Amino acid sequence: MTAVWIADQASFEHLINQLVVVERYALDTEFHRERTYFPRLALLQLAWSGGTALVDPLAVDMSALVRLLHSDALAVLHAAQQDLDVLQTACGAVPARLFDTQLAAGFLGYSTPSLSSLLAGELKVQVAKGDRLTDWLQRPLTAEQRAYAASDVDHLLELHDRLLVQLAEMGRTEWAMAACEELRVRPTGPSNPDDAWLRIKDARVLKSRSRGVARAVAAWRERRAAASDIPVRQVLPDLAILGIAQRMPKTVAELSGCRGVDERHSRGRLGEEILAAVASGREDEPTLPVPEGEELSRALRPAVTLVSAWVSELSRQRRIDTTLVATRSDLVAFLRDDSDARLAQGWRAEFVGEDLRNLVEGRAALSFDGKGGLRLTAVQADSDTSR
Repeated sequence: MTAVWIADQASFEHLINQLVVVERYALDTEFHRERTYFPRLALLQLAWSGGTALVDPLAVDMSALVRLLHSDALAVLHAAQQDLDVLQTACGAVPARLFDTQLAAGFLGYSTPSLSSLLAGELKVQVAKGDRLTDWLQRPLTAEQRAYAASDVDHLLELHDRLLVQLAEMGRTEWAMAACEELRVRPTGPSNPDDAWLRIKDARVLKSRSRGVARAVAAWRERRAAASDIPVRQVLPDLAILGIAQRMPKTVAELSGCRGVDERHSRGRLGEEILAAVASGREDEPTLPVPEGEELSRALRPAVTLVSAWVSELSRQRRIDTTLVATRSDLVAFLRDDSDARLAQGWRAEFVGEDLRNLVEGRAALSFDGKGGLRLTAVQADSDTSR
């Protein structure tokens, strides 16, 4: 079925009117962000039981999409994290109900599969390869571009059906839906500007006062890039931030002498703003974030490796993607007994929480099973609960 091209507001509104009453729809986006601070939506792909549509966001008002996103219809996406970020930027909303086929597949033994590999594995569908670096902002799009874009949603609903059957057979439907909801409500958009300096290579080795300057200048760069919607590197390169942090200039002449700073950075309003950021940063001596695990008591630090090993083993045995079960932060939060530790609640607690608690409290031990795996055994005489 040929995808319908939507490039006028009336047609877009008509499409939304059709979709707000369906039970589910497939959605994908194409976007660029290499020339902007915020991702720029270049194409919206939608599919439903009645067809497929490609919407040109350069020609229509995307705010009309909010009605669909806020409707009761289930949005089916693959690897939705970036799409949610793009949608939030483009129209200020994300789907009210979400099913991520990549996440769901993780509960069936897949490890963060691509859409093409999942379609091949589950539906025996071979999707034509497209140019990953194609320019989605060009107009008109070629027939090959349109066909490739449509293929990203053409089979998502059939894949949704297939995954739901298997999830139900394994008793993991609720687990998968809970994971999709976690993704749906995860904060989108830019991170805190005050944390931007931590993403700069070598910033962590700066001395304390220099760290304050690096944090202040990096935060200024982040806010200016957002205000102008340009990449941060076009405002000021990382090398310049490190050079400024080390020298902590007070004058334009001193600023000009910092490595990585060129003439446009040190003159006029730009130079004044950088020097103001440097001045504010001198009064700040931020401490480095504590590496994960070191905030635990010394007695519990070895337990991170222990519980991580059992999470990995149990995930392998029961065919669940380990990355869905626990990150290192999750393990640390559990061992620290945080009230909001994810491993102590919901499907994760059901899956592995009791085992980890028994390990940490000394009621169970790990041993090799002689076949390259691990087994969990109760630490009690004459009692074997090997798994």
